[in-house]
Amino acid sequence: MPTAARLIAALSLAILAFVVSGQIMPLMPQGTDFGYFTYVNMGLGIIVGWRLMGPRAGRGRVSGINNGLTGMAVLLLSGLFVQGAVEMFRLAYRHIYDNPFDALAAIFTIALEYFFVIAVPNVLLTLVIGGVICGLVTDVAKARWK
Repeated sequence: MPTAARLIAALSLAILAFVVSGQIMPLMPQGTDFGYFTYVNMGLGIIVGWRLMGPRAGRGRVSGINNGLTGMAVLLLSGLFVQGAVEMFRLAYRHIYDNPFDALAAIFTIALEYFFVIAVPNVLLTLVIGGVICGLVTDVAKARWK
């Protein structure tokens, strides 16, 4: 059921994904083709906000902060997984992998490599502060528009 909390959670996580995607792009190697990178991450933010954060809103400020941090963590992990899968498929078309199991294992390897690239203080700080703000805004939306 659509609620204001779900809408605000989806929009706030999409904005967080947009900001963080902009911070990640300069960290990647020069000449990287990002394609739909930002749009995919924003779509994941909308899905995570709507499905995870929105229904859990309205339980108080501390729970709101925890909800925002959980939503941010799920967004980060799902983003790493999806972007790792996209890169795996790009490499699979070049016949890099010997069998399907190597390709599936490469998703997690690539995602871990991406995590180490983005694990810099300004990105991590943006994620944490943004997650807290998203959680608090979602909690306020739930309290204001019941």
